[in-house]
Amino acid sequence: MSAAVFTGDQAVELAVVERSGFVESRHLGSAVVLGPDGGVVNSLGAPEAPVFPRSSLKPFQAIAVMGAGVPLTGAAAVLATASHGGTPAHLSVVRGLLAQAQLSENALLCPPDWPLDSAARDDAIRAGESRTPLFMNCSGKHAAMLLACMVNGWPIESYLDPQHPMQHQVRDVVERLTGEKVVATGVDGCGAPVYAMALTTLARGIQRIATASDGSPFALYRNAALLKNAVLADGWAIDGPGRANTVVIDRLGVFAKLGAEGVMVMAAPDGTTVTLKMLDGSLRAASIVALSLLVDAGALERSAVEAVTPKLDLAVLGRGAPVGEIRASYTA
Repeated sequence: MSAAVFTGDQAVELAVVERSGFVESRHLGSAVVLGPDGGVVNSLGAPEAPVFPRSSLKPFQAIAVMGAGVPLTGAAAVLATASHGGTPAHLSVVRGLLAQAQLSENALLCPPDWPLDSAARDDAIRAGESRTPLFMNCSGKHAAMLLACMVNGWPIESYLDPQHPMQHQVRDVVERLTGEKVVATGVDGCGAPVYAMALTTLARGIQRIATASDGSPFALYRNAALLKNAVLADGWAIDGPGRANTVVIDRLGVFAKLGAEGVMVMAAPDGTTVTLKMLDGSLRAASIVALSLLVDAGALERSAVEAVTPKLDLAVLGRGAPVGEIRASYTA
């Protein structure tokens, strides 16, 4: 794989930041839209170039934990696929997963961090707490992986090693759901392996998760359906109050998962699926671009998305008042 995911020449403009009628910044990237039948209905930029999905890989990792014999349900299933805000409600579920594994927070190998949720972070600082792995937005995923290790008698000290049985399980789930072999392996920000793939490949895998049936004869798809249903029922757990993924899930019924460095995946109720990557790594326009692509594909009502837009932190401010906006600008 080339060291660069794709070049500026291959990318297309996906969004602009407009201030006082002046385009101040432009976001370039790539995107792909799959229709309900799995066919490509829109392709922008270079969606066949491999990228690291980053936290958009978490649904596959959660399904791998479930396939390893851990019966995740409800909010616990969602925390296993979350980039959570670190609110008390989030941390309670993570602690519950660790308690099931009979492990302390010291077993978490994700790096220490502050909560993403600003109120939770302020509360932690006022209480005299320090950065901890528990606060880190990936701690739910790590706790779930540790629980799988304990259930199977796998070593816990090396659960992030690409050759560990837990990570073999993840890679197998990724390849089975996407239908493609992994092209490269890297290290994610939380320390877990992350597998490079084309946006089109990622879209196929996400679509299979989002359209899976809990009546499937195959355990892989039953687990995928359980995860999807849990996310749609408990959107608060995947992100946090007022945060983009939670808003989109709760208000539009869209399966959504962000990834660091400008990655976003969304699947509408009818199965139409979008994956995108902003070349500059920014996530600020990712949600509105993905939603706009779903509207253009006929999978969401424009009025429903317009009603949600004010909650996506897209206003450009001047002295505290709106003077512009972040908006999708691609040519369909």
